[in-house]
Amino acid sequence: MMMLNHFANPQAAWLLLLPLVVYFMFPAIKKTYGDALKVPFLADIKQIQSVSGKGISFKPAVFSAIKIFLLALVWGLMVLALCRPQWVGKPIPVKNEGREILLVVDISNSMSEEDFQYKNKMYSRLTAVKNVIDNFIDKRTSDRIGLVLFGTQAYLQAPLTYDKQSVKEILWNADAGMAGNSTSIGDAVGVALKNLAESEGKPENKVIILLTDGENNDGSLSLPQAIALAKEEGVKIYTIGAGSDSENFFGGLFSIPVNTGLDEESLQALAEETKGNYFRAKDVNSLFQIYNEIDKLEPMTSEGRYVQEVKELYPYAAAMALILFMILALLAKRIE
Repeated sequence: MMMLNHFANPQAAWLLLLPLVVYFMFPAIKKTYGDALKVPFLADIKQIQSVSGKGISFKPAVFSAIKIFLLALVWGLMVLALCRPQWVGKPIPVKNEGREILLVVDISNSMSEEDFQYKNKMYSRLTAVKNVIDNFIDKRTSDRIGLVLFGTQAYLQAPLTYDKQSVKEILWNADAGMAGNSTSIGDAVGVALKNLAESEGKPENKVIILLTDGENNDGSLSLPQAIALAKEEGVKIYTIGAGSDSENFFGGLFSIPVNTGLDEESLQALAEETKGNYFRAKDVNSLFQIYNEIDKLEPMTSEGRYVQEVKELYPYAAAMALILFMILALLAKRIE
């Protein structure tokens, strides 16, 4: 059986006192200004108090009392409808099959280097990353996704959210160098861990995917400190080292080895110490493969989201008020 257990707008109950306020203020107004307010049923109230030579006139008084009662009931039902009575069901936990993933992306100036090849064309590292991550986000339909962009400084651009489109738009609007030219990997991990710590999800559901093309050469948080914080929070970190280790000439006819400046040893330690994996991305195809492999993570049940059925009851009160008002109108016509 459905029962009332909640009011969406309880403040409207004060309107119940409005007729009493008008009633007690009316005599004072009348003395000064005369009939300032016309009350349709005032004559009926006076009939109850009127006494004929033979005694009280009972028949008009009874009808008047009924009209007054119905008017009060109509007003009460109208106020009840304004209070928006509701039936609210019990909270039902919803199991969400997914993870909470913080994408941490390097946007230092070096990410503008055009050394990522795809279908005989060269693309900048950041452009390739944007395309691959865009595809990755689309696949993670049950996850909450967040985004940290970093260079000299690390910025939380998108807290964990189910709004995947907003995360992608923020990423596409990012340019290499807009966060500075150096690389603060430790600070970026720290910012990501802070956002994950604010989430109520289970630690085993929380993942950081960090992509960089350099080494930790700036910031206030060292990589050992970042590793210690991640282990304390129980957060798994996947690291991706981006950048080609050779430079192509004459459309890829030959190439020579180059120094990437990538600190693979530290990135491996960051991943292994937090029970994640380290990946090396040298071109667009390998980057796609890496994110596809990460996409194969087993989804885990994360509770904490609840739904409640809400049924609005105010239409019933409004309908009853309308019916009673129609009855009142018929009674008034009959008395006349």
